[in-house]
Amino acid sequence: MRPMRPALAVSALSLLAFTVLVGFAVHTGRAHAQAAAAAPPAGARPGLVVPIKTSTGADAGTATFRESRSGANLNIVVALKGLPPGDHAVHIHVNPVCDAPAFTTAGGHLNPDSKQHGMQNPMGHHAGDMPQNITIGADGTGTATYRVDYLTLTAGAPTSVLGHSIMVHEKADDMKTDPTGNAGSRIACGVIPATAQ
Repeated sequence: MRPMRPALAVSALSLLAFTVLVGFAVHTGRAHAQAAAAAPPAGARPGLVVPIKTSTGADAGTATFRESRSGANLNIVVALKGLPPGDHAVHIHVNPVCDAPAFTTAGGHLNPDSKQHGMQNPMGHHAGDMPQNITIGADGTGTATYRVDYLTLTAGAPTSVLGHSIMVHEKADDMKTDPTGNAGSRIACGVIPATAQ
C-alpha cells in the first residue's frame, strides 16, 4: 500500500486546488454580477449624487439625478436611511439651503409656472412635486425611483433641479392639497449644486 500514498496525496492536493479555484471563480462571478447591476446602463449620462442629512446632521442617504440618454426624462433615485417608518413626501425646493433644524430656508417647492400643488390637482402640479411618496421600512431604510419628464439637469433651464434642494417630509403627500400636500414638517434635506460636474 505504501507506493499508493504519493498518488493519494497528489489526488487530495489536486482536489483541494480545484475546490479553491471553483470557489474563487464563483466569488469573482458574483462580484462581477453585483458590479454590473450597480453600474448605470451603457451610454447613460453621468449621475449627480446629492447627500441628504437629517435635522441633526446625521446621514440620511442620497438622491442620484441622471438624465436619460435622449435627455427627455430625468431619473431620480432616492435611497434613504435612519428615518421613521412610513410614507414620506419628497419634493424639490427652490433654495439651495438646508439650515437645520426646520429647513425652512429652503423655501417652497420649485414652481416656475405658478401652478398649485399635487399630481391630482387640476390646477397643478409644481415642478418640484414627485409622482409618488417614498416608503421607509421598519429598519429605517427605503428607496424610490422617479422618472419624470418635467425636470432636467440642464443648467439655467426654468425646470432644472440644479441650484435647488431636495426635501423629505415627515408625512405622505396627499397629491392634491395646495401648497404642500399636507406633508408636514421637513425632516431631511440635501443641497443640489448649481452644476452637475
